[in-house]
Amino acid sequence: MSEQAQQRGGRAHRVRRMVGRDPHESTRAATPLELLFDLTFVVAFAIAASEFTHALTGGHIGAGLAGFFFAMFAICWAWINFSWFASAYDTDDWIYRLMTMVQMVGVVILALGLPQLYASIEHGEHVDNTVVVAGYVVMRTAMVGQWLRAARQDPPRRSACLTYALWITVAQFGWVIAIFVHTPVLATAAVVVALILVEMMGPVIAESRQGGTPWHAHHIVERYGLFTIIALGEGVVGTVASLSAVVGEQGWSVEAVFIGVAGMGLTFGMWWTYFVLPQADILHARRERSFLFGYLHILVFASIVATGAGLHAAAYYIERHSELGSVGTVLSVVIPVGVYILMIYVLYAVMTHTVRLLHLLLFAGGAAVLGVSVLLAVNGFSMANCLLVVTLAPVVSVVGYEWRGHRHAAEAVERNHRDP
Repeated sequence: MSEQAQQRGGRAHRVRRMVGRDPHESTRAATPLELLFDLTFVVAFAIAASEFTHALTGGHIGAGLAGFFFAMFAICWAWINFSWFASAYDTDDWIYRLMTMVQMVGVVILALGLPQLYASIEHGEHVDNTVVVAGYVVMRTAMVGQWLRAARQDPPRRSACLTYALWITVAQFGWVIAIFVHTPVLATAAVVVALILVEMMGPVIAESRQGGTPWHAHHIVERYGLFTIIALGEGVVGTVASLSAVVGEQGWSVEAVFIGVAGMGLTFGMWWTYFVLPQADILHARRERSFLFGYLHILVFASIVATGAGLHAAAYYIERHSELGSVGTVLSVVIPVGVYILMIYVLYAVMTHTVRLLHLLLFAGGAAVLGVSVLLAVNGFSMANCLLVVTLAPVVSVVGYEWRGHRHAAEAVERNHRDP
């Protein structure tokens, strides 16, 4: 077969040596397999958001938050580990493809265990994470296999790959033991925090002390952007739920229009603000900032999904199926939106190593808008009007960027490429 035919996609997926990709490879983009892998997380996000909504509207706010944090870490961490490995060692041969399929099965199992997890926390019993951990074990076993294969076939990076495999295995033993140790919720939370720290040790040691892996900065940033869009899908789901509730209660009306504009406007504004900073160019020049870039995104993803859950809670409120009052319902949207906007500016500051007065003013403006929406709820304004005001919070950042912030972003990229 000619080289030209192979470039058109006519090659067999025979076994290839896992020697690492070129971190400076041109035109590196997400693969169809990575996009297929991401689809399993659509289900995971949907279940995590739905269970969180049910907990909030049922008046179990503390239990809902605990379950949501646990679920979002498990989901995001599983995705992060796969994505960074794929950026460095994607061979796209049949072994790699099958191992990825096994990880997809693990994600589905994890997602199916989330309702059981939430219910156990809500009832005040020990945290029943049996199914969640089972799915996690399936994913991580495949991931360990991938790292061991890389360690064998990429001798220069053997130490880093073995470090990843070792710490993943240690953490897995901890998660499995946690299934059989029936401790109260608070004690379980302490165990979870300890195991999370263990999970994070592997990448830190491997990348900072063992030579690291050949991940591709532009590819990684694209992957995070695509995953952000998947998370934003929960905002669309929440908008449709709220809009359906209004139409079901009142028919098509001005209120319905406000809800539709608010939900879609909020989702669109959050999308716009995420992509204002050319993170790939900075990460390519400053690879040492990868840890903060990668880990801080967990809070970004969680706040986006929580916003979708809050919009869904608004639907339950409109249908009069919620224990939350008007103020509580508005806060279920306001708080995650505020966290999201804050994290966008934190990411900007971390990646550029600058804190600008403009950003502080824009964040304060967004926070003031969110505060106004809560005051409207306190004073009896309709849910549609309150949500419409919430939509203006990311708009403040968008206007600020288009007015002057884009110049600061260009300067930040140039400075990070120029300075040693």
